[in-house]
This record gives sequence, C-alpha cells and structure tokens, in this order.
Amino acid sequence: MQKLTNKEEEVMIILWRLKKAFVKDIMADIKGKKPHYNTLSTIVRNLEEKNYVGYEAFGKTHRYYPLVSLEDYRKNFVNSKLAEYFDNSYKSMVSFFAKEEKISVKELKEIIDLIEKKK
Repeated sequence: MQKLTNKEEEVMIILWRLKKAFVKDIMADIKGKKPHYNTLSTIVRNLEEKNYVGYEAFGKTHRYYPLVSLEDYRKNFVNSKLAEYFDNSYKSMVSFFAKEEKISVKELKEIIDLIEKKK
C-alpha cells in the first residue's frame, strides 16, 4: 500500500465518510481553506493511480469511491508507524502514550479486559 500525502489522506477520509462522491462533493466537505477545483481533481486522480479510489463515469464527470477500506488503511498506517517509531513493540507504543498522559489507567484496564476476553 503506497503512502499518502496529507492532502490525499484528507480526501480519503472524506470519501470513506461519504462512500461515493463527485469532486464537487469532496470540495464541499473540506474544512478550512479549499484548494482550487483542478488541484483537488488532480489529488483524486493521484489516488486513483495509487489504487485507493475507483470511479463510475457519468458522461464527462466521475463519481469516486474508495477501493481501500478505512480499516485496511488504519492497520497499514499503525503497523508502519509502530515499525518506524516503536521498533515493532506495542508495549513501547502504549508506554509512550501512558507517559504522555494520552491514555488513562481506566482505558488501560479496559484494553487488558479486551485482551483477556479474547483468550
């Protein structure tokens, strides 16, 4: 799975939420400063080349939809960051979030409960 730019990821998040969308629909959903229509269209075509989106043709316009699920992308993203920053150690990653106070003791206990239920 190819790495996405921040803008490509932003577009994919919109497509995952909308399921199917024309470029104008994606544009309408962008928060903050909106890119030029042609720029956004190029980003979507790049996503198509990377096999992240497919399309249905309606005359000269296209309605785009995700080919990669959010879950598959999430797994790939987390696994790559785990390898890059935490030496493939979930323990190191969780410890990092605990030290940064991004996860509470209650949440850690809930995670432990989920793990124990899986056994």
